[in-house]
Amino acid sequence: MKKRKRRTMLYIPGNNPAMLQQAGVYGADSLLLDLEDAVALNQKDAARILVRNMLKTINFYDAEVCVRVNHLSTPFGMADLEEIVPLQPHAIRFPKTETVEELKELIRIIEDIENRHNLPHDKMTIHAMIETALGVQNVFDIAKFSKRVDALTIGGQDLTADMNIANSKDGSGIDLARKMIVMAAKANSIDAIDTVFVDINDEEGLRAETVYIKKIGYSGKAVINPRQIDIIHSVFTPTEEEIRKAYRVVTEFNKNTKAGIGVFAIDGKMVDAPVVTRAKYVLELANIDYDNI
Repeated sequence: MKKRKRRTMLYIPGNNPAMLQQAGVYGADSLLLDLEDAVALNQKDAARILVRNMLKTINFYDAEVCVRVNHLSTPFGMADLEEIVPLQPHAIRFPKTETVEELKELIRIIEDIENRHNLPHDKMTIHAMIETALGVQNVFDIAKFSKRVDALTIGGQDLTADMNIANSKDGSGIDLARKMIVMAAKANSIDAIDTVFVDINDEEGLRAETVYIKKIGYSGKAVINPRQIDIIHSVFTPTEEEIRKAYRVVTEFNKNTKAGIGVFAIDGKMVDAPVVTRAKYVLELANIDYDNI
């Protein structure tokens, strides 16, 4: 089964009915309906009900729909889960994930709600958001704890605050954390989604940061404004040359597989399973069905 593309994950404040209604037309791969930081304390209950009703009625088209709930240590987290889990969005994003123990408790609660509503345990996934130094230190154990965890995300704003450092434009303060998180994700064959780029007017800065996070292995990036979507997609979209090379690799792989040949060469360079896997991923990003090549 081909993996879902998560080049962009657009934050939608849970108390903004206009943005919620239009969320599916912005073109992001994923939508993050936010009940946490984007919502003031005195609007939490209203936002929860609004998001619940929108999940029931709005067409989000082909976008992945993820709901960021409040942490279970707050007065709002349990109520969020009680309202949202029965509707089975594609994923729940859990903020400030720090330990396996709290992830275990989250999954226990989710599956208890699913049992009460006669729902399966293998449909809705969990995105663990890493936003503290402790979370970064425990990220590998968090990533491997459950098959329900299919993405790690980094929260740059909270992480820099937790580390008591400046949120520099070059991202140097969170660079080690970025790499530890993406390594944990790759080691467990799940996605890693980068933090937001807060200056919506700095398009070149956004492009440069996206090029960098793609280079170190991230699957995509969180977005706070629809204007940022096309820039990020353009970075993650393969070039014509990359597509040609990938197409050739997969074509030769299929031909040699039929002939019983496992390892072969193209232009003097060995092609084995990892090269083929990468070529298929490039074709997926280019929306090319490699199964029919």
